[in-house]
Amino acid sequence: MNKNLTKLSLILLCVFCFAFSAEAQKKKSTNKKTTTTTTPVVNNVGIKDGANKVSIQIKNLTKYLYSLGGVARAYEDLGAEIQNGKATKTGVDLYARNKQTVITTMKNFRAGLAALEVEFRTKPELKLYIGQIQGITDLCGQAEDLANSGRFLDSGKSLLVVVEKLSDTLVAMP
Repeated sequence: MNKNLTKLSLILLCVFCFAFSAEAQKKKSTNKKTTTTTTPVVNNVGIKDGANKVSIQIKNLTKYLYSLGGVARAYEDLGAEIQNGKATKTGVDLYARNKQTVITTMKNFRAGLAALEVEFRTKPELKLYIGQIQGITDLCGQAEDLANSGRFLDSGKSLLVVVEKLSDTLVAMP
């Protein structure tokens, strides 16, 4: 499945690259009508760089979600055993280490997503797409809070919404 996600991401990236080159190859109109309005110049390099950063976040999050999905139920079951007083000392230690790893990873994701969101807010060529990407940092914070409370499956669901928003952003970009 990880290979399929990687292939899908690469295919999407290639499609966007071809879209840029196809746009550049269109024949210019010979209509010599002049207009007094000016159109803003679109920085395709800046948009492509932004799309690449979105793609990287999608790849990182999907790889992580694949890993989390395999162990989230076991983490939650172990957490329930701890609450019921049925867990061993080893189980308690393992749970604490794994929970801290999950939370640290989510903090790192949140930092990267916050930087991406700021970039989309501040770069003129990316401001057009802020509507699609807005809120990803908050969603990742919610995922972190859910993991902190031992709700790893719900945490993964929040991160899936982040991936959806990132994917929607890629689709909106030319």
